[in-house]
Amino acid sequence: MGHLITPDSLEDLLELVKWANSDFKTLETQGQGTKRALGRKVETDYLINLSKFSGIEEYQPNELVITAKSSTPLTKITTELTKNGQYLSFEPPDFGPLLGAPRGKGTIGGVISCNLAGSRRIKTGSVRDHFLGFKAISGRGENFKSGGKVVKNVTGFDLSKLIAGSYGTLGIMTEVTLKTLPSPKKTRTILIRWPKRGFFDQEGIHSMRIALNSSHEVSGAAFVQAGASAHSKIDYVRESHKDITAIRVEGTIASVEHRCRAIKDLLKNFGSLEELHSKNSAMLWSEISNVTLLLDTKNQNIWRISTTPSEGAKIVLAIIKKYKAQAIYDWGGGLIWLAIKNNDGGSTKMIRDAIKQTGGHATLFYASQKIDRKSAVFQPQESTLKKLTERIKNSFDPNHILNPGRMYEGF
Repeated sequence: MGHLITPDSLEDLLELVKWANSDFKTLETQGQGTKRALGRKVETDYLINLSKFSGIEEYQPNELVITAKSSTPLTKITTELTKNGQYLSFEPPDFGPLLGAPRGKGTIGGVISCNLAGSRRIKTGSVRDHFLGFKAISGRGENFKSGGKVVKNVTGFDLSKLIAGSYGTLGIMTEVTLKTLPSPKKTRTILIRWPKRGFFDQEGIHSMRIALNSSHEVSGAAFVQAGASAHSKIDYVRESHKDITAIRVEGTIASVEHRCRAIKDLLKNFGSLEELHSKNSAMLWSEISNVTLLLDTKNQNIWRISTTPSEGAKIVLAIIKKYKAQAIYDWGGGLIWLAIKNNDGGSTKMIRDAIKQTGGHATLFYASQKIDRKSAVFQPQESTLKKLTERIKNSFDPNHILNPGRMYEGF
């Protein structure tokens, strides 16, 4: 780890980056460090702690917009929004426990930098869809900004879409602005409990697609294999020892009750049905979004696989035929969290080869200590995309001083 520096002000940070750029010193940046284990391992001259860049700058509940400094704890933002009956609808997950960090310590800048969204993404969109604007310092040592503090204030190229998911390799965000939405009044989750034996992943995905393709505005659709559901804190889920499909419905009380009845009628032939109400429903979706159902990470690698829902079960079936693994399918089957107890590298090749055939991308989200994080963590890029990525990096950070190698080797 490089020497630790904690800038006290924007001016200090700007001068630091200018100096690093002129002297070719490399910088790793972090807020609370809860996502430091994501991506490739970074070795730099200095570690920049941004904890002083914290606090809500402006919040206009009537305008559905909040502006905060980048290292503002996510819990502080959600607490303030809750007081006004609002929320961040992309459902930012808390991966602290999964990545060996404390729960509830993540920052809003970290969520945006890593482009993290929870189960509600299938209905309300990703982080990028709610990220209105920001202020940042580029690797050139220059202040720049994009977007604004109102929902419709984007002219020209929207840099927010580029910065989200860049893992701090293009600039150091100091301030962010996000769209908020009114919180739903009622939440319920319909559960399908599948038979105890068999590979029901394909049927589980089919049941989710029926619910999602209906007119009933489903806000969450996941399939959890029995080995993962056994780690739930909800007695009904944990003690069933079964694969489950979970379908979430949110809105006004009357609307939720009506839609739940209609969805249960659509799914009645799949298996035993049950409903989880507000508290247990919130707990289950927290477990799914935060991937705590796969929290037994000893000698285990966790992959985040994005692919066509119809192809996901094929990938998982091929893996579990050879390796001990457990899976959670979120986003209607489009997102797979796959935990594999294996360290020989064979499963990595299987996953990469499968993605080449089906399309999508796979990220080694969590690696056991025996895995070298200097190897490829993100899906390898084909030559044209790799050249474009390098050009973008060179535009913002020509000397490659910001989180060098965090995403891809060499930049």
